[in-house]
Amino acid sequence: MRPAPLIASLLLALSLPVAAVAAPQDLSTDGERSGYARTGRYAEVIALCDAFATRHPDAVRCIEFGTTPEGRPMKALVVTRSGARTPEAARAAGIPVVLIQGGIHAGEIDGKDAGFLALRQMLDGQAARGALEKTVLVFVPVFNIDGHERFGAWNRPNQNGPTEMGWRVTGRNHNLNRDYAKADAPEMQAMLALVNAWDPVATVDLHVTDGAKFEHDISIQVEPVNAGDEALRGAGRLLRDGTIERLAKQGSLPLPFYPSFVESDNPASGFVDGVSPPRFSTGYFHLRNRLAMLVETHSWKDYPTRVRTTRNTVVAVMELMAKHGHDWRALADAADARAANLAGATVPLAWTATDKARTIDFRGYAYTRTPSEVSGALMTRYDDRTPQVWKVPLRDEIAPSLQVAAPKGGYLVSPAYAEIVAAKLRQHGIVFTRIDRALDDAKVESYRDDTPVFSAGSSEGRQRLTVDGAWSNEVQDIGAGALFVPIAQPKSRLAMALLEPQTPDSMLAWGWFNNAFERKEYMEDYVAEEVARDMLARDPALRAAFDKKLKDDPKFAASADARLEFFYRRHTAWDERYGLYPVFRTDTAP
Repeated sequence: MRPAPLIASLLLALSLPVAAVAAPQDLSTDGERSGYARTGRYAEVIALCDAFATRHPDAVRCIEFGTTPEGRPMKALVVTRSGARTPEAARAAGIPVVLIQGGIHAGEIDGKDAGFLALRQMLDGQAARGALEKTVLVFVPVFNIDGHERFGAWNRPNQNGPTEMGWRVTGRNHNLNRDYAKADAPEMQAMLALVNAWDPVATVDLHVTDGAKFEHDISIQVEPVNAGDEALRGAGRLLRDGTIERLAKQGSLPLPFYPSFVESDNPASGFVDGVSPPRFSTGYFHLRNRLAMLVETHSWKDYPTRVRTTRNTVVAVMELMAKHGHDWRALADAADARAANLAGATVPLAWTATDKARTIDFRGYAYTRTPSEVSGALMTRYDDRTPQVWKVPLRDEIAPSLQVAAPKGGYLVSPAYAEIVAAKLRQHGIVFTRIDRALDDAKVESYRDDTPVFSAGSSEGRQRLTVDGAWSNEVQDIGAGALFVPIAQPKSRLAMALLEPQTPDSMLAWGWFNNAFERKEYMEDYVAEEVARDMLARDPALRAAFDKKLKDDPKFAASADARLEFFYRRHTAWDERYGLYPVFRTDTAP
């Protein structure tokens, strides 16, 4: 139980307006002043944002880039001594921009405190000297602000400190690190607008793992390394390996993969690497031909250790950006040009680890696996006083699991769905045009599937849809007001990820087009009986096909519904739009 004075002071702090929370003169955080036993509330972020800008007017701007559903301002610090203090100035001068965000999962709050510490030290010349003269840092201390203010102990039961922290998801229960591609949350839409404005060459997403107990304190994953533009993958490896090298020199035990067991709670099962789908930050930015780093400190390290390790990561990234950022900016621009020429090329859009495994030495602890007297399940118990090297399998050979030939011209979106799709394309900065005239008898590729599978439950507030159809050549009448999304643009991979129906985070997969795959009209049985008899009498070929199916397919023969639908589907009453994806591929621009 908390002492009464602490409760009183806490209630007093919560009752104060934001403006009444003053940043300390030394620009330290409540976390730092408590020895990282605790972390501050969001009012501290607002105060520090202004205080940094006041203390360093030559280098820091405090900006507001959105408002959360609960009415809180979304703050970022724009930090540079290059003189490029606006997106336009940075582009004109060719200054590389890095975006570092903390608190996308607001219980995993290391990035906020570590970022402010690293920022103060860089501005004071104590860390990454000269980096701010060569780069622009856009620092978002807390992305999920409403979740941050759902404050309490045990919000992260698998995490060692701080004493209280925020909540994983937003006020609307969105998991922002499942929202990059679909961008449902207002917070994500604000973040994408910030990204579109500043066009960072690299984005760093600061997290804390869940999971087992072991000695490794951080993992660093970067894309493109296994995915995305081939030439840009070299920059991804340099960013990843350079960060890992610097962390190792500072005493960390960094990993280049996320340390989640193949079989939950079983260390012997080892690990599997992969490329995240674009609902995640590291699966999203490589589709924009940009670098993304996922930082995961280990949840069972104490909070001071995690903050120090995250601070070291931020500094390492800034050092690498200062050294290589100009070259990486040029590589990204060249990748944009290559992406605009993908028409007709085979493009990987999902990846998986192959079955090839290698044995690695992993720094764990001694453990036992015995049945639990509580749950009855086989449970792992770690002895963190006894370090132990585990020899475990790692599958880290990555190969495409879905490859699609890019359309030669682009995509046409039915006018009925144009506004829905246009809003999403704008959020991502994808180029499109509206076609004011009707396209009669347009030669297109259409995608059909009349056996869609809708998810049984809700995911992120949506009912997901899986289809297993195919593109085929058809002639379609497409009305005025349709959209044309050209493949000849820098974000062609992202456009494909959103509009190809079988990709893991397409608009179709997230339920925007469910209505197109729902059957809306029916023929009564007595009407179908009459229609069937008339069709059989008029069409000998149809009768032969029906008789053959009766003979060859016992399941069909035994089903009255299937037999009647055989005729309904061949009648002019059948809805030819049922199962027709309202997005088409075209070889030419209209």
